[in-house]
Amino acid sequence: MATALITGITGQDGYYLAQHLLEQGYTVYGLTRPMSPERAILEREASGIRLLPGDVRDAESLRGALVKAKPDEVYHLAAIGLGPHSFDDPALLGDVNGLGAARLLEAARTCVPDARIFYASSSEVYAGLSPAEMPVRETSPIAPRTPYGASKAYGQFLCDVYRRAYGLFIAVGVLFNHESPRRREEFVVRKVTMAAARAARGLPADLSLGNVTARRDWGWAPDYVRAMHLALQRAKPDTYIIATGEPHSVQELVEAAFAAAGLDWRTHVQTDSSLLRPSDADLLYGDPSKARQDLGWNPSVRFQEMVESLVRTATVTWPGTHVSP
Repeated sequence: MATALITGITGQDGYYLAQHLLEQGYTVYGLTRPMSPERAILEREASGIRLLPGDVRDAESLRGALVKAKPDEVYHLAAIGLGPHSFDDPALLGDVNGLGAARLLEAARTCVPDARIFYASSSEVYAGLSPAEMPVRETSPIAPRTPYGASKAYGQFLCDVYRRAYGLFIAVGVLFNHESPRRREEFVVRKVTMAAARAARGLPADLSLGNVTARRDWGWAPDYVRAMHLALQRAKPDTYIIATGEPHSVQELVEAAFAAAGLDWRTHVQTDSSLLRPSDADLLYGDPSKARQDLGWNPSVRFQEMVESLVRTATVTWPGTHVSP
């Protein structure tokens, strides 16, 4: 029976990955800060996960967790996500996302050098590419536009360094936007679908958005964790674009969400120029051909189905989401 250790176990991807691995017969350990508010919810909703105390800013705690779990596979998902305040504290992003990856890789090198490691990178590593350079491929030049993207790029570069220097098995997944009922409402897909669900219940649901013409590649989180697992089953480690290959605009998202609620979006949505972000890319989508060919991976949920599902499940409780009665 294989054993896995997941950092970022309390996040959206950590939860779905843990469930997937448990279904595959794994023993699953999760690294979590002792005072994390999500820990109690995870313990209640995800039986079978063995939680270990730790913090990616504390190298000794990482070594302790690896020695305790003795994992065959390590999934490094822990990170501060790209939110509306990603420029507020670039040093913190660098410490948690960038140096956190460095601490994890070094701990793995010294404690479990034979373990297979998955590093969750982000499409934001490529957000500085022009529309003419889309879709993003594994050979695309790294070009972040935010401190978040830069912090994830550092980790991605470091994975390549450790592969070459030490021969570690490190697979990198460049994850494009992926959603679920466990997504926090600060992210636009959940923000829009929650607003549509509230409006359907006759609750206040005025929604202000910035650039509604921006186009992104949105997928379904449970699909993406399958790709993570598949990436560690290959004979050799590699880097993969995990995406649907289909860009959709924020406007399309709004229309689909309110249509799923049986409403006219124009009565609830307005644009607000103060929400425009100068660092946002107008178009960002990926080419998942390599993942399809090498991993046999395909997304199972399309954009329309995803949006409709999120409107239907807008009463799921998770920290950071606001639940409609």
